[in-house]
Amino acid sequence: MEKRRFEKLGIDVSLLGFGCMRFPVKDGKIDRPLAQQMLDKAIAAGVNYIDTAYPYHDGESELFVGEALKKYPRDSYYLATKLPIWFINTIEDVDKYFNEQLSKLQTDHFDFYLMHAMNRGSWRKMVELGTVERLEQLKAEGKIRFLGFSFHDDYDAFEEIIKYRDWDFCQIQLNYMDTEEQAGMKGYKLAEELGIPLTIMEPVKGGSLAKLSDDIMDIFSEVRPGKSAASFALRYVATLPNILTVLSGMSTMDQVDDNLDTFVNFVPMDEKEYQAIDRIKEVMNSRIQNGCTGCRYCMPCPFGVDIPGNFSVWNRYHMYQNYDVVSWNWNNMVKENKTAEACRQCGKCEQACPQHLAIREDLKKVLADIKAAQAK
Repeated sequence: MEKRRFEKLGIDVSLLGFGCMRFPVKDGKIDRPLAQQMLDKAIAAGVNYIDTAYPYHDGESELFVGEALKKYPRDSYYLATKLPIWFINTIEDVDKYFNEQLSKLQTDHFDFYLMHAMNRGSWRKMVELGTVERLEQLKAEGKIRFLGFSFHDDYDAFEEIIKYRDWDFCQIQLNYMDTEEQAGMKGYKLAEELGIPLTIMEPVKGGSLAKLSDDIMDIFSEVRPGKSAASFALRYVATLPNILTVLSGMSTMDQVDDNLDTFVNFVPMDEKEYQAIDRIKEVMNSRIQNGCTGCRYCMPCPFGVDIPGNFSVWNRYHMYQNYDVVSWNWNNMVKENKTAEACRQCGKCEQACPQHLAIREDLKKVLADIKAAQAK
């Protein structure tokens, strides 16, 4: 298993990290026997970074991981979990949830502890409450080895947070389609300049980059035949030098096997592969159906349609040619009666649209395309 060492941390971490938010489920709960087998196989192959969080699997993930790791010596793996900052309203809440997590994970310390899903607003609230200082105290007490944060906001918010203190590490979303989203590649470079190693989440974009159309796979096959779509996405981020570990939320044994094949004998990406990814991005972007920028000048719709939301689903469906990529978002809009089906063709949105989009006609196409995708 490929490992990375950063002198700042003084430890060797597996380049593949096991993300524990997408374990296989059975009857709505984690399929514990199968999940245990998957975790055991990954650890046997050298994976030593195990990442969970308070809300994963409705709170069951931490409980299961605590039980699953009991068979292993505590110093044989690195355990990461995250403070659920949305529940933190007083400084006492930090200790409440931290101690609950210690109990659930059956440990006396966390190797990596993150402030979870930070954005500008939640960060400023945590600073005001003194949460960072309390976590630093817990670190001084030996209950946290390495302190960091995971992030979901724009680059300016990332810069504000990462420059606040000398973090041990931090976690961002990064993949070859999202280099300009959230912290993005600009955030990666800033962390590198500051000497702060990164853990990477969503390297396969929630599975979107694991199931690609045949024409896309043909491009990959030209440069590295027989390898999975997911392997290219994982290697894209893992090749970057300031990456501590790349998290993969594995749901099947096949995914474990494929990821181990990628990382046990890790091969950095070469120039031909980068060129192939550039071609793939061009192809995917060419499938975008309209130029909605999400500015929301068209909102609110008098009939409740989430116009930018519908166009986002429509464009992403065509980009990846995979309904599974957008099904969760679409189903949520269905529940709230916000899909194109609620449109009454009043035209108010088109009068406000700075892009002069044919919104009414495009909403009809959204509905037709999504219904056709569901029927496949």
